[in-house]
Amino acid sequence: AAAAAIVAPSANAFVPITPYGERGSPLSTSQLSVSASPSQLSAVGNNANERIPMRQGSYVALITPMTPTGTIDLPSLRSLLQFHLEAGTDGLCILGTTGEASVLTMAERKAVLDVAVEECKGKIPILVGTGTIDPEHVKEQTLQAIDCGCDASLVVTPYYVKPPQRGLIRHFETMADLGLPVCIYNVPGRSGVDFLPESIGAVAGHPNIVAVKEATGDVS
Repeated sequence: AAAAAIVAPSANAFVPITPYGERGSPLSTSQLSVSASPSQLSAVGNNANERIPMRQGSYVALITPMTPTGTIDLPSLRSLLQFHLEAGTDGLCILGTTGEASVLTMAERKAVLDVAVEECKGKIPILVGTGTIDPEHVKEQTLQAIDCGCDASLVVTPYYVKPPQRGLIRHFETMADLGLPVCIYNVPGRSGVDFLPESIGAVAGHPNIVAVKEATGDVS
């Protein structure tokens, strides 16, 4: 086990890939931001000193509660977040597949992130799904997560288009260059492309790529 290792169902496992420091030790703020220049950091937000590093434990893939009319039920979301704080949940994964992220507008995403930060900031890590098929949209969502005060981003391999490994490597490094710690999400059953162990090794040296959510069913 290590700092960013998270216990999940057998087909979904978070695996630490940080190549520096002692395995199991927290990641420092300086380590998490060295890939971005001062101008980049000032452009995307300045919450680096307030981030909680990803750590070992159980991270919950949080739903986004909805009202019968299809709007986000923010009071229920707030109650759900408070429940997990009281229950001792180690970390939150919000706006992932379980959180209906693929059908939410940017304004709806911000509303969810704002409530999560209000309730949980500084208490447990807030990992937010920012991955999608369009790299520019991934950037937009990642910058929003930074500005809202989230702690890390969950970036899925771009789905349907099946990028080559070199394209996936560049994609993840580009998103990590934005300054927010990245957890790679490898789920070939949904995305149609497998980010291979050799490619993970190629990006593991990036200071902001801190973990993998491995959903192939095989972590051997």
